[in-house]
Amino acid sequence: MAALLKENRNFRLLMSGAGLSNLSDGIGVLAFPWLATLITTDPRALAIVAFATRVPWFLWSLPVGVLTDRADRQRMMVRADLTRMALALAVVALILSGPGDGAVAWQIAGLSALAFLMGTAEVFRDNAAQTALPSLVHKDRLEEANGQIWSVEQIMGQFVGPPLAGLLIALAVPAPFLFEALGFALAAWAVWAIAFPARAVVSQRDGFWAEMRAGWTWIREHKVILQLALILGGLNAAHMAGFTILVLYSQEVLGLGAVGHGMLLTAGAAGGVAGGLLCPALARRFGSERSLWIALALMPVPFIGLYLFSSIPLAIGLLFLETFVAVLWNVVTVSYRQRVIPDALLGRVNAIYRFFGWGMMPIGALAGGWIMALAEPSLGREDALRLVFLIGAGAFIALFAYGVARLRLPKG
Repeated sequence: MAALLKENRNFRLLMSGAGLSNLSDGIGVLAFPWLATLITTDPRALAIVAFATRVPWFLWSLPVGVLTDRADRQRMMVRADLTRMALALAVVALILSGPGDGAVAWQIAGLSALAFLMGTAEVFRDNAAQTALPSLVHKDRLEEANGQIWSVEQIMGQFVGPPLAGLLIALAVPAPFLFEALGFALAAWAVWAIAFPARAVVSQRDGFWAEMRAGWTWIREHKVILQLALILGGLNAAHMAGFTILVLYSQEVLGLGAVGHGMLLTAGAAGGVAGGLLCPALARRFGSERSLWIALALMPVPFIGLYLFSSIPLAIGLLFLETFVAVLWNVVTVSYRQRVIPDALLGRVNAIYRFFGWGMMPIGALAGGWIMALAEPSLGREDALRLVFLIGAGAFIALFAYGVARLRLPKG
């Protein structure tokens, strides 16, 4: 692990920027929904905030993909992080503006708008970062590089970020958003310091739709990548349904406060760290295709456990497992895409991939909140909450069956 970091300064800076950016994201993962619960505990309102955070992936993935292939990817990352810094400060302004009487709807609307803009900047930043990695690391070391980046992102985004956010909220509600802004500013500086290799600029511009069609044509001809994108969409929808109401599960079923909820999310991060370190070796041991089957087979287990039990230690173990197998899936599929997709099309094809894979997340977020709200009158609040996990587990099981039956990665 240390060799790649020692010998490749540009990779060190890229990973540092990813770590700082994900530290801020991790703070927001707890701070945004917790702030929403301070305004209201209506699961539909929480779902709207989660929807606003994720719907930019559905709306902007495709046009951002074209821009990523056209634009300076380094500049795109820097501008995105600076934009998110400004938006985090805007959340502070929203908090300090005061609630007022009958202002729940206004506050949820304002928080959702800022979450939407934050998610929009994230689309630009993440697509450019993932597209830029192959230009800084040799293709033979992509699994190693992706594993290290996933580890750092998990450490900072979930291992450090959520519990830090819990502590900061305990000090003052605006504090996590101020810290989030600082993290984005430092991330922008780290990426600005990278010496990117010269990249051939595409001189022929055929127009947005012609360039997008080129990406669509390529992904249609490489059906395995399209298949992986569609499976990822189902996985992410099911995950977001559960994650949206996890904050209520933490508060109402496990009886945790902000600090305790942050530590619960940290358990998931520990699984991500372990996955980032171990999954490249597991992928080599079992092969890429079988590794994906193993990940799919294990994905229903955490949701089944959360549906059946109310144990904090068990919840910690289940969230650890959930993130570990997610990283196994990501290390294999991201490396496969980076190796197979030509650089000139990488931004567009990655964007199409994320349109399907991440575009389903806002749908899952809305589904989680509304399933609970609709089931609550007949089942009661706790059983309605647990039902979301049961339905999510059923979706994971269906995707596992499909993957074993149909998912085949080309050899070589």
